[in-house]
Amino acid sequence: MGLLSSLRPHRRGSSGGGAQWQWSFLDAVWAVFLVAVVVFLALVFTPRRGDTVAALTGAAVPPCAASEVDLLPCEDPRRSSRLSREMNYYRERHCPARGEAPACLVPPPPGYRVPVPWPESLHKIWHDNMPYGKIAERKGHQGWMKQEGSYFLFPGGGTMFPDGAEQYIEKLTKYVPLRSGLLRTGLDMGCGVASFGGFLLKENITALSFAPRDSHKSQIQFALERGIPAFLLMLGTRRLPFPAQSFDFVHCSRCLIPFTAYNGSYLIEVDRLLRPGGYLIISGPPVQWKKQEKEWGELQAMAESLCYKLITVDGNTAIWKKPNQASCLPNQNEFGLDLCSTDDDPDEAWYFKLKKCISKVSLLEEIAVGSIDKWPNRLSKPSARASFMDDGVNLFEADTQKWVKRVSYYKRSLGVKLGTALIRNVMDMNAFFGGFAAAVASDPVWVMNVVPAKNPLTLGVIYDRGLIGVYHDWCEPFSTYPRTYDLIHADGINSLISDPKSGKIRCDLFDVMLEMDRILRPEGTAVIRDSPDVINKAVQVARSIRWTTQVHDSEPESGSAEKILIATKTFWKLPLTSG
Repeated sequence: MGLLSSLRPHRRGSSGGGAQWQWSFLDAVWAVFLVAVVVFLALVFTPRRGDTVAALTGAAVPPCAASEVDLLPCEDPRRSSRLSREMNYYRERHCPARGEAPACLVPPPPGYRVPVPWPESLHKIWHDNMPYGKIAERKGHQGWMKQEGSYFLFPGGGTMFPDGAEQYIEKLTKYVPLRSGLLRTGLDMGCGVASFGGFLLKENITALSFAPRDSHKSQIQFALERGIPAFLLMLGTRRLPFPAQSFDFVHCSRCLIPFTAYNGSYLIEVDRLLRPGGYLIISGPPVQWKKQEKEWGELQAMAESLCYKLITVDGNTAIWKKPNQASCLPNQNEFGLDLCSTDDDPDEAWYFKLKKCISKVSLLEEIAVGSIDKWPNRLSKPSARASFMDDGVNLFEADTQKWVKRVSYYKRSLGVKLGTALIRNVMDMNAFFGGFAAAVASDPVWVMNVVPAKNPLTLGVIYDRGLIGVYHDWCEPFSTYPRTYDLIHADGINSLISDPKSGKIRCDLFDVMLEMDRILRPEGTAVIRDSPDVINKAVQVARSIRWTTQVHDSEPESGSAEKILIATKTFWKLPLTSG
């Protein structure tokens, strides 16, 4: 056992115990002395909320244990296995309580290399970056993936399209206008390794693929390593963290979601997410599936109750079109479906329980497929949702113009490698209207736009632009695997940990940046903007987590006193060495 193996991760607010023995006076004196030393060391070296930067000055954060290479704080089976299995509650997000998460740096696996660049990564990745062969063993015959030498190869197949995603997409284009510019954003439910979403990118369609942490090990991690938009997620007891009427189509290929179970809660959630005039595509069970005739009949009946038009049933693939007029509810139906009350906000989706009613939409026809501009025009035009907000159009246009200038400054003056093969997976932690993502839309990247859940709910406008994103609270870990983003952008990082109304600090800057380190790839870049005081604190935290740092003035034309921190995550391995 070496020095590194004896290191234990700091625990935020943790406390220890002692052995028991027969006490003498001298024992008691020594015990008091030792406790005092332990308390002193804990105060000095343990990161604490409210005093993190001072505690970390000059103190490097230790590595996590080698067994934590794929640490998922909010999807940890050690916690979830104790929870209820009803409606897959145990597979949803369940984050550690404040004070329980380890304050340590997640190491890469042995043999890790800088990922294969896009677009080559669509077809192959380094085996040692994710040395998990279960999917290759179990699904290789269906064309999911296979190991060849030092690579995993992805032929493009899936359970319902073993001959390849491209052939399957060609089949769908007979019924769904995938090449018309009408459709831009899709939700791929239970996506496997996301080959469907990966091959749709050639059609200028961005499908956000999701799946839970599962027994196959790391489906979503494989998707992200390939450079495909993906997210760790489970449809269980809560609404998915997306705005209402946001996706142009929803796709399920053998996702095995029981859509009509629990009084149709899951199909109701799909209806909330699907844009008026959008398409629902289900391939696999229960569509004309042996021994699932009852479920198939219920699915058709419930879709009919929602007034969805059945476009086709082609083998085991069924396609419906959602109406772009007002809901036909209330009507006589066997499922008891009815409209939600007027106090329901369909955009509320952060830890929000599923509802058994159909959400009303105020801007139904204006945001419908066919009414909203085609891609790429929709990227730069404020939608009806933006117009509905106070001064929304002016804010939208100002935000768009601002980020065009800022991104140009990042590339031209600060050396940020946007537009090169070094950056594929990008996250904007504080996206607002998606101006940053729009400014890099011509680069070979995709952007996960994150709208903080306590901020104004602007994510619907982002989807109207043809971009994708999620709601999230940055006082909690994000639902993704370690080492999945090449660049993380944080505009106003202090606002992510502050209450937007009171300004009160809700969590530590250290915790947010430690989470950024977890999900940032080795040699990845973090761009952080804020006041000089906040940036000074961020620099101290960055150094404690082994990032290299450069601080720059903001754009000359902005007239802002903001500073910009450009930080690079160093490539280190266990035992601690530079990679």
